[in-house]
Amino acid sequence: MDERAPAKPEEAGVVAAAVYRDGRKIADIEIDAAGDWAKREGCVVWIGLHEPSQALLERVGRQFSLHQLAIEDALKGHQFPKLEEYEDSVFIVARTAQMVEGRIAFGETHLFLGVGFVVSVRHGASSSYAHVRERCEQRAERLSEGEDFIIYAILDFIVDNYFPVLDAINDQVEDIEDHVLSTTMGKLEIEQLYSLRRDLLHLRNAVTPLSDVCRRLERSDVVAIDREMRPHFRDVRDHLRRVQERIDTMRETLAFAFESSLMNAQMQQTDISRRLAAWAAILAVPTAIAGIYGMNFKYMPELDWEYGYYVVLTMTAAICAYLYYRLRRAGWL
Repeated sequence: MDERAPAKPEEAGVVAAAVYRDGRKIADIEIDAAGDWAKREGCVVWIGLHEPSQALLERVGRQFSLHQLAIEDALKGHQFPKLEEYEDSVFIVARTAQMVEGRIAFGETHLFLGVGFVVSVRHGASSSYAHVRERCEQRAERLSEGEDFIIYAILDFIVDNYFPVLDAINDQVEDIEDHVLSTTMGKLEIEQLYSLRRDLLHLRNAVTPLSDVCRRLERSDVVAIDREMRPHFRDVRDHLRRVQERIDTMRETLAFAFESSLMNAQMQQTDISRRLAAWAAILAVPTAIAGIYGMNFKYMPELDWEYGYYVVLTMTAAICAYLYYRLRRAGWL
């Protein structure tokens, strides 16, 4: 086989397919030649796929003898983050996240790892790994560490992309926190708060198992993971811990905001109820007096008294004024 293979033609679903030796790119390759290149000593094949067809993924599987169950999982999508070990390869699932129109959109990345090869399969919302590939190619001394460094670079990129999402969510959380005490939350604000909490929960469900994946890569004897690379996965796990802490903090802040809004609404309702009760007490005085003199009894001494009308009105106004004074001092008005 020639040391320099011709550049591969464009193929639907294939983002990139290249072979590296000592950290330096040898050539772009055809999918059907990937298996032969991976068997050559010192060579690493790195294939990137984006929502591939079943036929394409099965072709890749035949090149590297990938397990059929892993191929089926990579086709289905909607997998829980996990790490599964097979005889000659490892299958890793990671969830990706991006902000789309103010909401978190989730995607998946499936990674196949074995001696001499790495295959990444992207589904849904996720950033292209072209930047990861370029950065690795610029650092040949690191890329020369092999397949495990490529896996680390991809996982680190996925985790780093969580932080812009958290920053965007945090801005929305701060806006809610700033307004929760000044105004009562309406239906739209409550719906936004609920959506944010639900998105953060989904993000946490994506982050927590990925931390377990990195812990296994760090501590277990996974195929193609050198002992020298294990501290790198510990670093990724530390970043995931920071992500988890920020998620928990924002979820608690949203919970406090919701509780504060409820308390604020209850206080406003209580204040309105007290005002209504105070005015009802004041209006009860003229109502009672008017009721007494509206009973049409024949003998009522005040009816024949010259100043009776004025005395009753004055007493009514005085009692109402006194009640208003006391209720206002008590804070009910």
